[in-house]
Amino acid sequence: MAGQRDIFVTRSSMPPFEEYVDEIRSLWETHWLTNMGAKHEALRAALKAYFCLQGGDIDLFTNGHMALELSLQAMNLQGEVITTPFTFASTTHAIVRNGLTPVFCDVDPVTFTMDATKIESLITDRTCAILPVHVYGNVCDVEVIERIAHKYELKVIYDAAHTFGETYKGKSTATFGDVSCFSFHATKVFHTIEGGAACFRDAAFGKKLYQLKNFGIKNAECVDGIGANAKMNEFCAAMGLCNLRHVDEEIEKRGRVAARYRERLADVPGLQLNAVQQDVKPNYAYFPIIIDEKTFGATREDVFDALAAHGIHARKYFYPLTNTFECFHGAFDVAKTPVALHISRRVLTLPMYADLAIADVDRIADIVLACRPQGRTGGEAR
Repeated sequence: MAGQRDIFVTRSSMPPFEEYVDEIRSLWETHWLTNMGAKHEALRAALKAYFCLQGGDIDLFTNGHMALELSLQAMNLQGEVITTPFTFASTTHAIVRNGLTPVFCDVDPVTFTMDATKIESLITDRTCAILPVHVYGNVCDVEVIERIAHKYELKVIYDAAHTFGETYKGKSTATFGDVSCFSFHATKVFHTIEGGAACFRDAAFGKKLYQLKNFGIKNAECVDGIGANAKMNEFCAAMGLCNLRHVDEEIEKRGRVAARYRERLADVPGLQLNAVQQDVKPNYAYFPIIIDEKTFGATREDVFDALAAHGIHARKYFYPLTNTFECFHGAFDVAKTPVALHISRRVLTLPMYADLAIADVDRIADIVLACRPQGRTGGEAR
């Protein structure tokens, strides 16, 4: 419609301009712009407190992928890693780039996270770790996964990119597993423009991880490992310090957007909304809908195209599954993860961000509902 701006699936939250300028002002005095400077250390301490990491620690990275990839490297693993194909490319690539073999577990049809009841059947004498993914803010079955890992002496590395600020039974998602890795990409609930973090309890692991993000340097005259350059710079850390002051308010605003979507789209035949999990304090990171074309009367592609025609850019997230990527052609049997495949072909994440106007939510809902054949009822436009 003429005069209406495009709406994208997400939009980065940003602090007041003056606040960020004040935060970076000291950099013009110190000229210390990277290599674990004052802003880096301040953000690390602030996040450690925010996550309530008693007895644990945190390190910061240039992005969430490097946090995950280097965490796997620091564990010096060999063999197979049980994971999920219903995730972003980073998760699977981090495994493969460490010379490990991903073994794909199907997902739960309600939470879209790894189906913990299927994990044990995938364990072999080559299994070294489990890498589950919290999806759309839905928390994995951490208790069952912990029991299985303990029984078989496996490492657990959580891809927690979608769960910043969330708790399960009062515990931060940063505290689960041997390590939990976060993405602070600009599209996330909390961001540092680009960035990431790994949260862990083992001090020796943390020391190894720190070396790996800094070229494997042990000290000024000793490099005893082969590492990467994955250090967060001061400008990104400064953005994180600013955004952390506002993140709880941002999550509250997202909650209002999610509530309006639910008011408009709940109980519509053929639309499955994201689960509301018991004991989880959510962050409303995403708003996915699963479209059953037979019941709804229109396909995911129909809805996607209808929204796009109005300048509304939804996302087929996650599609395609990582075990169907062309770079892995012929390596994996997608028939072994039928639930994930079914969801990936029907999921659409609708625009979700803190400043999304309720009027725009209504406009998006109206377009989605208008895709149904005439005469269908439920979730009427208002």
